[in-house]
Amino acid sequence: MRIITLISLFTLSLTAFSQQVKLPIDTMVVSNHSVNISGKNINYTAQTGTQPVWNEKGIPVASLFYTYYKRSDIKNTENRPLVISFNGGPGSASVWMHLAYTGPRILKIDDEGFPVQPYGVKENPYSILDVADIVYVNPVNTGYSRLIDPEENKTDKKDFFGVQADIKYLAEWVNTFVTRKNRWLSPKYLIGESYGTTRVSGLALELQNSHWMYLNGVILVSPTEIGIERDGPVEIANRLPYFAAAAWYHKKLPTALQNKDLDEVLPEVENYAINTLLPVLVKGGFIEETKKKEIAAKMSGYSGISEKVISQNNLAVPFRYFWKELMREDGGFTVGRLDSRYLGIDSKIAGDSPDYNAELTSWLHSFTPAINYYLQQELKFETDIKYNMFGPVHPWDRSGDNSGEDLRQAMAQNPNLDVLIQSGYFDGATTYFNAKYSMWQLDPSGKMQDRLSFKAYRSGHMMYLRSEDLKNANNDIRDFIMKSLPKEGEPAKYLVK
Repeated sequence: MRIITLISLFTLSLTAFSQQVKLPIDTMVVSNHSVNISGKNINYTAQTGTQPVWNEKGIPVASLFYTYYKRSDIKNTENRPLVISFNGGPGSASVWMHLAYTGPRILKIDDEGFPVQPYGVKENPYSILDVADIVYVNPVNTGYSRLIDPEENKTDKKDFFGVQADIKYLAEWVNTFVTRKNRWLSPKYLIGESYGTTRVSGLALELQNSHWMYLNGVILVSPTEIGIERDGPVEIANRLPYFAAAAWYHKKLPTALQNKDLDEVLPEVENYAINTLLPVLVKGGFIEETKKKEIAAKMSGYSGISEKVISQNNLAVPFRYFWKELMREDGGFTVGRLDSRYLGIDSKIAGDSPDYNAELTSWLHSFTPAINYYLQQELKFETDIKYNMFGPVHPWDRSGDNSGEDLRQAMAQNPNLDVLIQSGYFDGATTYFNAKYSMWQLDPSGKMQDRLSFKAYRSGHMMYLRSEDLKNANNDIRDFIMKSLPKEGEPAKYLVK
């Protein structure tokens, strides 16, 4: 039996952009549920609602929509981890990880992540709710979150839509949430996907230095570059391992390589990219012609595209060209950007980039009906506001992105802070090898290696859509949380070895 409780905290209302529809600024709906995780029944409450963002005068200028899952059978939360979850974009709602990864309900999709009808949701037997409570946060203009009467309140969008602005106001929001829910004593973790990794990397330091909130862990899912430079030869060389992974999946590698397992192929390609390709690329236009031809032939064998195409691009094949080229002679299909397992059909085989992102249209196909049904029918949050899968947040100020350095500083200042990085091999937007590179560059001192870990999966940007990786990736988070919790009485300090 589900019990629904509506708590209206304020009577103010929020006017959605270009809609004469009002949403309560500060409200909450509570419902009771259960889920079977790894054979054990877990009872939990779902709190979904809105919580304001105030300006310096104490006036609500925005309201963020969130969903908070909390186990019902644990009363003392001082040892109960809290995971604060963000997606990316920027401009993306929290729907992706909420309804397909760590939460207690997930999409009804096939085992490889493709949409099936009838749409809907089902239990997630691998949710991390058994070991941690979770809140999914929607930044301004995503999900149901909105600015409040921006003209009347003279709200400057620059206070929300930019790397630093985003981090600053979300840190304030998290502080309020933790206080309201009485979670200050709980071990706390941030998880972000894609641009959400830029967000949580910056938040780790902002929460620590401006709110004195120290974390136990940060989880980066399909991370962006997090402000770590890699232009030029490094960026070009880093593409090759992803090219090889996508080509292996579509059986485009030479027979000797194709017959190997992916775990055998990729270390070989990584080694070549770092130790052979990169030093050659440094020479730019002064590469000897015979060497250039030799490199092009080797890259062709690792990428599944012709030596001629690689030479024509001066060894620097653009990502978009690769997505168009890989299957050009095999049915004329394109491959997906965020997940290259997905195939698309263009209006013509010729061209240098796909007409659309095949994977994204597939995902929107199943996610959009599911989240709208789930929030209103199962969690009973009823509103006429449109749920923004992707909201209007542009132009986004990308200046001042020091998020990787922010994360390093947060780790250095907090001996209890560990980091887990998760990536999909077939992700062509935030490639797994770039994620590895970020991890290597994150701590130049090398003194925090044991607090940085990396996991990769045989899927794409949203690795959890593939059933096997849903299980593996959640288990990796579960293990990370349990291992990063300090033993009782263990002090947070460095020891000379």
